[in-house]
Amino acid sequence: MEQSASESRRITLHAPEDFVGMRRAGQLAAATLDMITPHVRPGVTTGALDALILEFIEKNGATSATVGYRGYQHASCISINHVVCHGIPGTKKLMDGDILNIDVTVILDGWYGDTSRMYAAGTPSTKAKLLMDVTYESLMRGIKAVRPGARLGDVGHAIQSYVEKQRFSVVRDFCGHGIGRTFHASPNVLHFGRPGEGAVLKPGMFFTIEPMVNVGRPEVKVLDDGWTAVTRDRSLSAQFEHMIGVTEDGCEVFTYSPAGLHKPPYDI
Repeated sequence: MEQSASESRRITLHAPEDFVGMRRAGQLAAATLDMITPHVRPGVTTGALDALILEFIEKNGATSATVGYRGYQHASCISINHVVCHGIPGTKKLMDGDILNIDVTVILDGWYGDTSRMYAAGTPSTKAKLLMDVTYESLMRGIKAVRPGARLGDVGHAIQSYVEKQRFSVVRDFCGHGIGRTFHASPNVLHFGRPGEGAVLKPGMFFTIEPMVNVGRPEVKVLDDGWTAVTRDRSLSAQFEHMIGVTEDGCEVFTYSPAGLHKPPYDI
């Protein structure tokens, strides 16, 4: 999908010193996901996980970007099994074998840190583990495509081509986004596309890459709560998200796990 010149002009190019603020916010977001890791187990409620997340964020001098965002009242989105994204924490207890995405965004000194990671409660199925592995690898291939002079279509193509070779599908309804001192900004970062299309990447661009991958078809629907997106065919879905900044010779990932907890199974 070609990005118009007007859209390209709306993309903020940040100064080198802005990387410091994004690095701190990104590392706090990643540390939040590290903290919650040992708490993800069968029998725990998603609401209890969310309460721990909010407490940790505030204890570290930050605020949650999602509490109060468009009426949302939680510090995380927790999306289980066939929930693609924006799952609302509540009284639901995790069951053995569930897989789930936990997505957090912090605001630290005015900078937004946004990241998500997959978890398993108990022992996931072979198919679920493969899905998580493929989704993580697709994210890393997308990140590898980021460098000055490349285009966003190169990033989307790297993700889509890998996922579809594994006979899974990429969700089209949601995308990554620009970020910085605002939660969502230009550009839209699609997780599918053709090489050589889309906005040209330049040093100082900050954005998320967050592919959502389904075992079945790519179509999703949003439930009546206005937030929860699920696969239409009720197949399993997975997502990983990193926040990056384009540098002079590649990119910096702001949200790598400080504890080295990159993807399941987590050795804790």
